[in-house]
Amino acid sequence: MYSSTPTLAALHFKNRLYWLLLAVGGMVAAAGMYAVHMMESHGHIITGMNNQIVWGMPHVFAIFLIVAASGVLNVASIGSVFGKAIYKARAPLASLLSIAMLAGGLTVLMLDLGRPDRIIIAATNYNLTSVFAWNVLLYSGMVGLVVVYLWTMMERRMNPYNKVAGIGVFVWRFVLTTGTGLIFAFLTARQAYGSALLPPMFIVLSFAWGMAVFHLVQTSIYMWNVKEIDPSILSRKKHLLGVFVLGSLYMVATYHFTNAYFSHQQGFERFILLDGGIYPSLFWWGYFVLGNLVPLVLLYAPGIKRDRWTALAALLIILGGFALLYVFIIGGQAWPLNLFPGYEVTSTFADGQISAYSPSIYEFLLGLGGLSIAFLITTVSVRVLNFMPQDKPYIAD
Repeated sequence: MYSSTPTLAALHFKNRLYWLLLAVGGMVAAAGMYAVHMMESHGHIITGMNNQIVWGMPHVFAIFLIVAASGVLNVASIGSVFGKAIYKARAPLASLLSIAMLAGGLTVLMLDLGRPDRIIIAATNYNLTSVFAWNVLLYSGMVGLVVVYLWTMMERRMNPYNKVAGIGVFVWRFVLTTGTGLIFAFLTARQAYGSALLPPMFIVLSFAWGMAVFHLVQTSIYMWNVKEIDPSILSRKKHLLGVFVLGSLYMVATYHFTNAYFSHQQGFERFILLDGGIYPSLFWWGYFVLGNLVPLVLLYAPGIKRDRWTALAALLIILGGFALLYVFIIGGQAWPLNLFPGYEVTSTFADGQISAYSPSIYEFLLGLGGLSIAFLITTVSVRVLNFMPQDKPYIAD
């Protein structure tokens, strides 16, 4: 790891930048709270959501944050469970990011319920036949396990328990992401969902999104501290990110091919992939091209300097993830449930009709507020505690 000696002016600039970032993050979080206030005061009528599309843009942000929070722990698991030193040095930062993104994602979910005060009911009255009740335990359990895991890494007396804690987190994050996938897989009221492929698909997607988030944050931290990542470490992480992207692309393709095989799902697949307006555009251009093909070119094409373009590839993977979730969550609700196959269904309740949806500014503000919460937790924690990966020094060319 290369490090130049910072000048006094550089330290002053770094300090001012820290407070500037806190101010910007705080303003975005405040804007999110303003959106919550408006939605609570006027109701969800001021959003683009309706009786057919009840999960809007905030859920796209929330699900991404929750899935990526699980996937980012893959960095820690490779180090603690499988004994890879370069990843073990990054386990504290990966754990911090997991807690921060879970906090941001769950905040968005809670504040988008319409009656966030009823979270107390969900926390004290469990319906064990509901997958949503399972997730209350899974999310809170995940935060608790990661805190213990961090304790075993940052407290020398607890170091002997690190591997046990790492295995616990490794298992729990698989269960958590499976639970997130089951929310949709068990949702029989929407024809787009109800597939056994969704839990493993979400697990593989979490690997790619989590690794992309981790690389982007790590790159920013290294730039903040005027340091460079060892090229050999960057090369390993680049190849791992590429494998995860290919794996996630395979799972998404398998999900759509499986749907297209069944005649009762072919109408939905045609809607999502060909003639559904914004949904095919987001899927092919947003997810497939910008979120997969371009990053793979940046990661593997000869003649491209990886240290400059890997961060861009990670950013595109994240944006592609948002595009995929928009198509999956909102497009899946827009398509009507086929109540009577072979018959045309119409009623005053919009049965059999494709639902329109246009997200409002309040939905974007709420989702960005969740991102800013994760950003603020990460920024303050990295500043206050030692989450910087500690690698053996190397001399840059």
